[in-house]
Amino acid sequence: MSSSNTASTQLTSSNEQLAQLCKASADGLRLDILRVLSGDSFSVQELCQILGLKQSALSHHLKLLASAELVITRREGNTLFYRRGLFSHGHLFCDWQASLFASIDRCPLNSSHRSGITQVEAARTASSKAFFLENAAKFREQQDLIASFEQYADSVATFIAGLELPVENQYAKAIEIGPGDGRFLSFLSPLFAHISAYDNSSAMIAAAETAVILENLDNITLVLGDSALASQQQSNADCVVINMVLHHIASPADIFIHSAELLKPGGALVITDLCLHDQTWAQEACGDIWLGFEPDDLTHWAKSAGLEEGQSSFLAQRNGFRIQIRHFYKPHSQTLSQPSQKGT
Repeated sequence: MSSSNTASTQLTSSNEQLAQLCKASADGLRLDILRVLSGDSFSVQELCQILGLKQSALSHHLKLLASAELVITRREGNTLFYRRGLFSHGHLFCDWQASLFASIDRCPLNSSHRSGITQVEAARTASSKAFFLENAAKFREQQDLIASFEQYADSVATFIAGLELPVENQYAKAIEIGPGDGRFLSFLSPLFAHISAYDNSSAMIAAAETAVILENLDNITLVLGDSALASQQQSNADCVVINMVLHHIASPADIFIHSAELLKPGGALVITDLCLHDQTWAQEACGDIWLGFEPDDLTHWAKSAGLEEGQSSFLAQRNGFRIQIRHFYKPHSQTLSQPSQKGT
């Protein structure tokens, strides 16, 4: 085939692809779907609840969006979750997609859709709380089935100790989201002047309080609440720590937004969590909502919240799971982040 014929074929293919993209986005309902998916993943059943649609009506639109690669899917156990597909930087229509998503995100989210998202996330959170309430006594045993605390705690503490924070570590203020039974607080306590620890499970707060008393940790304040409450009550933290919690969170993207609000310029967010895996038993045995995360997922959520990527470390566990230790920081000169999906 001559070079002119090759070029003509490529042009035709590109035009067809762009036409498919335009067709997929040229519908108000499909734009609503992309708006709802701006910061979270949802199953078909959840999207039906949020959008007030029957599954048969929704499936056609999801198929068109998926064919255009504007949405992609990920399987969590027996459930398929939809999220936005992000073109690579080298993709011919990367800029077109970025402009489309930015325009969609500037549109107010329908009040009924906001209410639907709130209900879905409340159901996820209630399920997680119920699990920890019922299993508080054997929390440590069940968590260790996935990742033994002793195998990663020292590595995470050393990672945090080596960070360059806005002030010297011994004068710094830290916030831990989801301390669980409080085991990691004894590692954090020597590193910071004061630590506020927020957990939305009263059973876990009680367990953490016992650990604080036994370890005689006098610089810890325990609070019943989540990252949203922390962002309302506090600011100017030097470090936010989220240790093996993200896979229990109803909306992982939101915790990055809250962390950005909590941190002072130059402050660090340290997240330790599972890499993506296919061990579906973890959802029932350990109360996991998500089967780990791709590293790019965390990077995307952090950048959307206005945070920059720092250091990373990856640990292999004996049972085949992999743990990612990720560092993000709030730049001293920060541009406005994209609005969250709950924004108006």
